[in-house]
Amino acid sequence: MEIQFLGTGAGVPSKQRNVTSIALKLLDERNAVWLFDCGEGTQQQILNTNLRPRKIEKIFITHLHGDHIFGLPGLLSSRSFQGGESPLEIYGPKGIKSFVLTSLKVSESHVKYPLKFIEIEESGLIFEDHGFKVYCDELDHRIQCYGYRVVEADFQGELQVEKLKELNIPAGPIYKRIKNGETVELADGRIINGKEFIGESRQGRIVTILGDTRVHPNSLKLAQHADVLVHESTFNHEESKMAKNYYHSTSTQAAEIAKEANVKQLLLTHISARYLGKAVFDLEKEAQKVFPNSKIVRDFDIIDIPLKKD
Repeated sequence: MEIQFLGTGAGVPSKQRNVTSIALKLLDERNAVWLFDCGEGTQQQILNTNLRPRKIEKIFITHLHGDHIFGLPGLLSSRSFQGGESPLEIYGPKGIKSFVLTSLKVSESHVKYPLKFIEIEESGLIFEDHGFKVYCDELDHRIQCYGYRVVEADFQGELQVEKLKELNIPAGPIYKRIKNGETVELADGRIINGKEFIGESRQGRIVTILGDTRVHPNSLKLAQHADVLVHESTFNHEESKMAKNYYHSTSTQAAEIAKEANVKQLLLTHISARYLGKAVFDLEKEAQKVFPNSKIVRDFDIIDIPLKKD
């Protein structure tokens, strides 16, 4: 599992940063990519990576401001010409379906794969399968805006083969039954409880990706014990009043959320174009004073999210 940042700027593209888009790469877990927001130029950014649009399985939109959605029509159209035939799901606030379909209709663009829209009507669980759950909750921005919490299913403990061999239990189909936790009877009459031969399960990973927001309790709720928290950092601490007026956060406020939520790593994005060079470094240092494991990401940064240790 990796996160790759395709755009880390706020509002408008700059020479240093494109507007928001984040790829959660689940290639080992489900041979797919989930995209979070799709600002203008996202498909151009993808050309500079090893990402394949046909692998994009889901797109989660935090809110309908242009710097988070203007790249959608182009990406969806191009996906048809790049081998994309599998269905694609788009999650987001009410209005995302109208925006996409109107853009495709007016431009006479035709996609060759099924598009499914899930417009969020209430907070909570919005997706679940055997491998992942995705939760959302509303944040505090000028328009309806959501944060997402991706929770990976726990991993079953490994079969303790050496322990079985010590008891002279031969390998074979019976091992599968034991790994399933079944109680089995051996040929010599011994009864084996499969649960006694399975190691401890390993907790799945948690990734929280928030949209634009002022400080809000739901940010803390979504971030609880996350392995990675992606939080906007549009302003520095000295401009906290401006951040509040424009419904954004400072790097310090993001760090305070990370600390209180007991996350492992804070990744700061949505950086205003006013911060260049040393100013970006200072922005990062502000966050690190509160939460040491803070990092301001740049376009194309890749962050590995390893499995939890036993």
